[in-house]
Amino acid sequence: MDQSQRTFTNRRHLLKGGAALSGAAVVAAGLSPHTAMAQEAGQSRLQQVLDRGKLVVGTGSTNPPWHYEDADGQLVGFDIEIAKLLAHGLYELTAEQLANREEWSQRLEFVVEAADARIPNLVADKVDIVCQFMTVYPLRAQQVEFTIPYYREAVTLLFKADSPYTGTADISGQGATIAILENPDAVSMVHNGVADAEVSTFDSVANSVLALDSGRVDATAIDLSTAQYLTTQSPDMYKIGIDSWQPQTYALAVKPGDQRWLNWVNTALHEYLAGAYFSYYQAAFAQHFGVELEPPPAGFPIEYR
Repeated sequence: MDQSQRTFTNRRHLLKGGAALSGAAVVAAGLSPHTAMAQEAGQSRLQQVLDRGKLVVGTGSTNPPWHYEDADGQLVGFDIEIAKLLAHGLYELTAEQLANREEWSQRLEFVVEAADARIPNLVADKVDIVCQFMTVYPLRAQQVEFTIPYYREAVTLLFKADSPYTGTADISGQGATIAILENPDAVSMVHNGVADAEVSTFDSVANSVLALDSGRVDATAIDLSTAQYLTTQSPDMYKIGIDSWQPQTYALAVKPGDQRWLNWVNTALHEYLAGAYFSYYQAAFAQHFGVELEPPPAGFPIEYR
């Protein structure tokens, strides 16, 4: 893994560890025999997935709001919702089935994997697709096929709800202290947004947020998605900065060499992002990020603007 990949990977971990999962979720190291799927010559993964009647998805379990366990030990999160949408498109699930875990879980198997297992599991045919907040890098694109983006991540500031600051503009020049997860680029990352900030690093995102809670820092530099999740969960405690910086792209990944499978996934994602099934994506986005997306306008396709 290159240095930039390690940096962005390190920024993701809000929680560590995770209990063993039951039902449709399995640990990558203990895959059942049917999960290893050697691709037949000339047959697209799309046809394999349709014939099998189940989509096998690589994902994580310790990074809210993307993939984590709820109080009942069930996988939830935005990545899980995206996987459910793919199952909806593959197997013609109704809205009622999509809302019923017992129904949609018959069509999905989750392989819980560490971030550094995403590519090996994919190329070894242990999963059909990776849905695990995977950042697109040119180097990674030599190893996997990336789909169209399904989220644009960035760094933002998380403030206490009663903070006098609103973003990078009014906190700059104040000699503020900003917390961030410790990584090789932590100081430069903060200074790209707030040039004069005093940077305080922590061994986890959770501890950087605790520093904000206790008043030891004026703000925490954090992923926009995590900030959205925290403010959605605790709107009386936190607010998000009005701006962000250092954008990066999240996409799904499939094994190279299967254009039919890649085309189908891209087509399905497009229709959830900007087409006939936008309402499903819109609902998932509001649930996990607390943001109500405007429907795509009719007329000229918005993706070409």
